[in-house]
Formats: sequence, structure tokens, C-alpha cells
Amino acid sequence: MLLYLSMNKSFLLFFLFVFGFGSSQKGDEKNLIIQDSIIIKTKDDGTLSLTLILNKNKLPENTVLVNTIYPDPKNIDLVKNFVNNDYVAVILNSRGKYLSENTIEPFEHEANDINEVIDWIIKQPWSNGKVGMIGGSYLGFSQWAATKNLHPALKTIVPEAATGIGTINFPMINNIFSCYSLQWLDYVTFNKTTNSKSFYDQKKWNSVFKTWYQSGLPFRKLDSISGKPNYIFQRWLDHPNYDEYWKKMIPYHEDFSKITIPILSTTGYFDADKSGALYYFREHNKYKKENEHYLIIGPYDHSGAQGFIKNELRGYKIDPVASIDLNKIWLEWFDYIFKNQPKPSFLKDKINFQVMGTNEWRSTRSMDVFEKNKAKFYLNNEEGNLSLSNSKTGNNNFSTLKIDLKDRTDADELLSLKYNIVDDNLYTKNNLLFKTEPFKKSLEFSGSFSGDIVFSVNKKDADLYLSLYEETTNGQYFLLSSYVTRASYANDSERRTLLTAGKIKDISFINNDFVSKKIEKGSKLIVMIGVVKSPYWQLNYGTGKEVSTEDMSDAKEPMEIKLYNKSYIEFPLFEKSK
Repeated sequence: MLLYLSMNKSFLLFFLFVFGFGSSQKGDEKNLIIQDSIIIKTKDDGTLSLTLILNKNKLPENTVLVNTIYPDPKNIDLVKNFVNNDYVAVILNSRGKYLSENTIEPFEHEANDINEVIDWIIKQPWSNGKVGMIGGSYLGFSQWAATKNLHPALKTIVPEAATGIGTINFPMINNIFSCYSLQWLDYVTFNKTTNSKSFYDQKKWNSVFKTWYQSGLPFRKLDSISGKPNYIFQRWLDHPNYDEYWKKMIPYHEDFSKITIPILSTTGYFDADKSGALYYFREHNKYKKENEHYLIIGPYDHSGAQGFIKNELRGYKIDPVASIDLNKIWLEWFDYIFKNQPKPSFLKDKINFQVMGTNEWRSTRSMDVFEKNKAKFYLNNEEGNLSLSNSKTGNNNFSTLKIDLKDRTDADELLSLKYNIVDDNLYTKNNLLFKTEPFKKSLEFSGSFSGDIVFSVNKKDADLYLSLYEETTNGQYFLLSSYVTRASYANDSERRTLLTAGKIKDISFINNDFVSKKIEKGSKLIVMIGVVKSPYWQLNYGTGKEVSTEDMSDAKEPMEIKLYNKSYIEFPLFEKSK
């Protein structure tokens, strides 16, 4: 099993943009005033449709705002808990959705539209001029979009599993497009609500992806193959760099220094949007060192990070202590911000993480603690024996990986993989495995792996992935973390620098990830390094042309990669919690 594939399976199964903040308390609906079909005009002549939910027996003072691209009457149920606790709720449907007359253009207008809706809210008689936002996935992205130009009335955001738009994690991960992006666009741009019947028909979409993969046609033809050309899909493909098109949607660099409001973020180790949530958290702390930004992260998938926690997740049974009530914490957070109530007692420090296998939560002040005293392991190849070694040997030695990009006979087996977190087998095609010796004592792995990959390739570019597993003493494999990159963008997601065929290239990477687990005595760590070749992902043939325009005729000779022994991976391993 390849983690870059399992990440895509997370897109397909868990990256469904669940609406986002758990189940509500029932309350007495007779006391609710619900005003649907509210229309407001924006300064650029756009139209936005809102739903307002009030408790008529009380005079609420504070407003909870939700921005969604998924219009649905059930959205009201998701905010009743707040309304029953003396908040007004406003649901904003993204521009072009529901009753809006505009073209649907996901992600592009939230930064401005949310501010205009906040302007409208604070002028209403039921508002005291204070607004907070909450929601997950696209709804989480929307909150970060709202901080691009922070409105004075926005007092807090609670982004759950927030999508990192652009090259961060959707529709690309490190400049590599996912096929799922088209599936999602068909879901949200087909009509004014959602195209659910098509979206959840995974058999149909797998057939589309397989047809494209086996045809050898350019990635740009994927929407035509699906039978529905999509204008946004084509627009996205025109922006393979992290350029101004993406930067205008969310805070960028110094923009984060201006975000002064308290924030509570949540994500999960197996959340398809984890890299997005962690990107926002890390960037905020980088540019605004003194802030009140808390993070909760545990063994959750995309929906679990939004309050729908599963006790068993893709073969992994979570520790009992990980099954927390996020809905209660979120309400306590809003009461802390708006009603001068105590801060949620669960938040012991800024970073609150569950160490899998210990049934314990840990807390710390900064991510920096996990970067100290990392253990370095070199990728060694001694007479065909691949290993992760503490010492560097034979710098000029290398391991060779050959990939025939013309071979598409693996389509069915790739589409049928299970993508479990805990599994009895690894998928070992188109990759190399490097293993440590068994650990002589238990250790805690908390943080992200990073490293320096020294390689050469007989092409001008290559898409690489690294997947990290714990091999347990009972012969099972626990999926820990991953990194995927387009080599030509590895050092800068904003500018492409092609490789020179046959010339040694050095990629130093800092993985924007976080996972925490007890590594048992006798276990080994395995690093799997391979080339991205899948019906679920854009295919890079290595010609140096725009990848979306390459086709099977560009494959030519097999891609040959040499991984040199001077390459190394660093693991955040601790003998005890720091």
C-alpha cells in the first residue's frame, strides 16, 4: 500500500467536505425564527443568499457565521446548538450557490464576500457587533479567507480540517493535481445545490479515472473523458504554480502577522486536509509569534476532525482517550470568547496532541520542540541490501528504481487497494523500501519526518513520494506519515526549475506534517520511496513540458532514478515525552 494512494483514498472517502461541527442539541424548534432566502447585494454587484436562525425567546448578542458551498436544509441542524445557547446563526451560501445569480467559482470570492456579510450582520438589530466563525473543510478554508483582510467585528474563528487551497493540499499537493479535484468540482458546480448522486458514485468515477489512465491522454482531457467539461478544472490547470490566483484567496506570508484574533484549529493524523490545517497553524505562528492560536490533533480522519469521531478507523482502533467531545469544546470556546467564561479545560497548552498507543494526551507550547534532537538515518544500499542506517557508508553507492510510465496494466490493482492504516501487506511496485534495525526500546514518534534526498533521473522532472510505516513485531504495518513532491518545485512551489537529466539533484525537505505514536520495542521504521504513477493522480512524464499537456507519447524510455547513499531521513524520536 502506498501512502500517496491512501491519501487519495482519503480524498475519495473522507475528503467529502462534511459540513462540519458535529451533531446539535435538539432544543425547542418552536422557539426558533428561521428566515431563509435572504438576499444581499455585494459592492461588485454580486448576489449572496443567507439563512438566519434566531431564538425568539431571548435576545442573542453574538453571531455565529458559517460559510458553505453545500446548500442544504439540514445545515440549520448544525447551528441549532449555538442558537439554543443564546447565539444568532447566519449561514452564508457561497457566491453562485442556492439563490445567488452568479457563476459558481469555488474559493475565489470568500475573502471579500464574507466581509460584506459581516458588514450586513453588524447593522442588524439582533447583533451586538461581534461575530465568530466555525466549520470544517471548505468551511474551514472560508474562515482563513475571511482573515485575508480581517474585519474588526470578527472576533474568533474555529477552522476544522481546513482546506489548504492551491499547492498546499487541494486541488494539488506540492504542485501535483489530484483526479479527485474534478470529482469534487462536478459535485459543487453542476447546479445551485450539490450533485450528490454523481459524487457518491465511486464506481463511475473510478471508471473515468481508469479510462484516462489507460488511454494515455493528457491530464487536461480528464473532464472531457468524464463527459462534462468543467471550466473551473481547466482554470485550475492554468495555475500549476502557487501564483497570485491562489495567493489572493487566503493569507500569504506577512498577512498572517495581522491576524490578531484567538483561533482554535482541529485536524487529525489521517485527515486528508491535515496539511492545510497545519500550514495555517505553522504560518500563523511563524509570522505572529505572540498569538492565541490553539491546535487539537488526534487519530482522526476528515470527518472525525469535524466532530464525527470513529472508534475504529481503517483497521486502527483508536485509544479510548481519543474519543473526545469536540462539539462541547467548540461551544466552550465560543463562550470563552464572547461570554467571558473559562477557556475550555481541555486546552492545556497551544498544541494538544494524542500519542497513539499510550492512551494519553500531551500538550506543548511550540512545534519547535519536535525539531530538536531528531535521529538521522541514511539510505544505504550495501550489495543490494537496502537499509536505514545511523552511519553513512559508501557515499557513491546508489539504489536504482526503474518505472515504465507506458505500462498501464496495473490500473485495476491500484484502484482495488484497501488503503488501511494498519495492514498485513505493503504495495511494493514502483518503489524501494529502506528499513531500520529493530528498536531496542520503546520510543515516542512525535512530529514530522524530514530529510535530504540526493538523486539523479534520466528525465527533466519526476514526481516522488516518501511513505513512512512502523513495522510491528507481529508483522503488521502502521501507516504514519508521507511526503509527495514534484521535483521541479521541491525548493519553491511558486517557480518551476527543471532538472538536468543524469545530473545529481539534492532535495532538502521539511514535511508539513505531524503525527504522534508510541513506537514499540522491536518495531522497525520503513521508508518507502517511489514515483507517483496512479489513476488517481496527474502523471508527470518528465519532459519538462507543462505536465497537464503531456501524454503517453512523452513517456519514451523508462524513468530511471538513482538514490544515493548520502541521502538521509530524520525522525523525531524521543525516549520520553518532551
